[in-house]
Amino acid sequence: MSDHNEEHEADSVGPLVRPYVIAQGRQRSDTVKLDMVSVVIAARAEVDEMSLEPEQVRILEFCRRPQSVAEVSSHLGLPIAVTKVLIGDLIGRGYVLARAPYTTESPVSRDVLQAVLDGIQRL
Repeated sequence: MSDHNEEHEADSVGPLVRPYVIAQGRQRSDTVKLDMVSVVIAARAEVDEMSLEPEQVRILEFCRRPQSVAEVSSHLGLPIAVTKVLIGDLIGRGYVLARAPYTTESPVSRDVLQAVLDGIQRL
């Protein structure tokens, strides 16, 4: 009966310990500040996979097209905080690029839109 309890206890602790180990105990990246909607894209086709965690290799494969941090986290099945740490490490090594998403809070001015429309009409 104690074997069953020990097995159940190991199963319940395992999912919590694994992300902590993957992130090497860090809760945030030392170099970059990312949020859930930051967009990440792989910057290099060739990398030294032997120097990376398996999850980082998966991030690079998944981010061949732009993805948000939230999408990457969901794809990996890891907490956002751990995903941010892994991505931050990849950014520090030059393997991925990240940027804030485009927002509608800073729309293009009416003058610029009018100039574009005038240019199209002249074609």
